[in-house]
Amino acid sequence: MSFPQPGDAVRGSTTGRPIMALLDLLGRRWSLRVLWELHQAPASFRDLQARCEGVSPSVLNTRLGELREAQLLENGERGYQLSALGRELVQQCLPLALWADNWAAQLTPRP
Repeated sequence: MSFPQPGDAVRGSTTGRPIMALLDLLGRRWSLRVLWELHQAPASFRDLQARCEGVSPSVLNTRLGELREAQLLENGERGYQLSALGRELVQQCLPLALWADNWAAQLTPRP
């Protein structure tokens, strides 16, 4: 199991820039959802699978491995939890969540 690392060519970019490796990792199915759910609270595998509504066990296992390898997750007393790097990443994403809430409030409802 391997995640894209800074310096690696990734889907859509051969530059090896750290931001491109991060975007590749976060763009994988369920990666952001797993991080967001663990931002709410630590979780066991089964609890996390239930909270992610519809993720297959094999995909969840793969994502957990990649996110652990990227040092964004760790195993804690209550199951999987964000590492210090993972908490920092989610904190950086919170302004985007606020922007999305504002955007949704401004959208004109569909007929």
